[in-house]
Amino acid sequence: MDPIDDFNGQLVRWRHHLHRFPETGFNEHRTSDYVSEALRMLGLDVQRGIGGTGIVATLRAGRGPGVIGVRADMDALAITEVDTARPHASRHAGCMHACGHDGHMAMVLGAARLLATTPDFDGTVRFIFQPAEEHGRGAAAMLRDGLLERFPIDEIYGAHNIPGMPAGHIATRAGGIMASEDNFVIRVHGRGGHAARPQMAADPLVSAAEIILALQTVVARNVDPSDPAVLSCTEIHTDGIRNAIPSNVEIRGDTRSYAPAVQALLERRIREICNGIAAAHGVRCEVDYTHEFVPTVNTAACADAAVRAAQAVVGVDKVDANVRPMMISEDFGAFLNVMPGAFVFIGNGAADRPGGVPLHNSAYDFNDAILATGAHYFAELVRQRLPSATR
Repeated sequence: MDPIDDFNGQLVRWRHHLHRFPETGFNEHRTSDYVSEALRMLGLDVQRGIGGTGIVATLRAGRGPGVIGVRADMDALAITEVDTARPHASRHAGCMHACGHDGHMAMVLGAARLLATTPDFDGTVRFIFQPAEEHGRGAAAMLRDGLLERFPIDEIYGAHNIPGMPAGHIATRAGGIMASEDNFVIRVHGRGGHAARPQMAADPLVSAAEIILALQTVVARNVDPSDPAVLSCTEIHTDGIRNAIPSNVEIRGDTRSYAPAVQALLERRIREICNGIAAAHGVRCEVDYTHEFVPTVNTAACADAAVRAAQAVVGVDKVDANVRPMMISEDFGAFLNVMPGAFVFIGNGAADRPGGVPLHNSAYDFNDAILATGAHYFAELVRQRLPSATR
């Protein structure tokens, strides 16, 4: 068999197996077993159980002191896959890899195979498989579990597939590339009653409706237009029925931003608006506001390194070195808070082409055509950051 065909076939086999058996955050036990065995078969030193189900596999070549980390996320989403005709469709009901972490793992496994087969670098590589990215908890769990003390790393690199970007194109930027995410829960407490006698009730649903509409003015009228920010109400629940005014209404949502001052402004205005509207209607209001994801901010020198490696793999014309920041969030930002590194986007396919279905969609599937691109990108990045005298 042609070595290239064998390599590409192995990437697809890894990815399809991982897609068939998705697991949600901190439950990636079968996933961890499979990935660990694949790494051991490549001859790497594999350590498990870091931050729960996390894995760190180490590969050394030469005597160089440099250490590069390459990270993949492992968890899936609690979404039911609609395309059950796929040969690799999820076999776990109500769970699927709708964000492409199956592909990310396969790409990093591919980079490990490339570097283990041809160790033309001088130093150490840590292949990090992180649990629970979707909930923004896995990176912190690995760090609390002594990731950097047990496995020192000089720089760390990651990637995410992006539907809507042409397949195989790579994009990054120095500085902020993905936003923070904060979550809020607003609870409005009134006095329920019969729908035919509203004068006997203190209707929390009317207050909740006003709150939702008023919150849409925060970004438009309180945030400096030059500062990126998003505020979204995404859920509303009541304890009422069709012919009864509820006593309690709960609103859930999130905010996205880059600057700490904007985060603080969004939280303050949410609380002020909720309390003010509640007081005007004679109901009570509580606001829980939590910080889930920090912004993902690329180190300038590492972003430059990522661009050079990407250009070497896909060509200058397929690399965007100054992509516009996105308001999505990524747990990788927690790593960049404590060490240098860079994150890139790899195009999964334009909107009307294979790979163009949006992330977190029940019909999404990772585009197998970009698996080799990601694997070669990570391997090239290691070779450039840990150059061997013989290369």
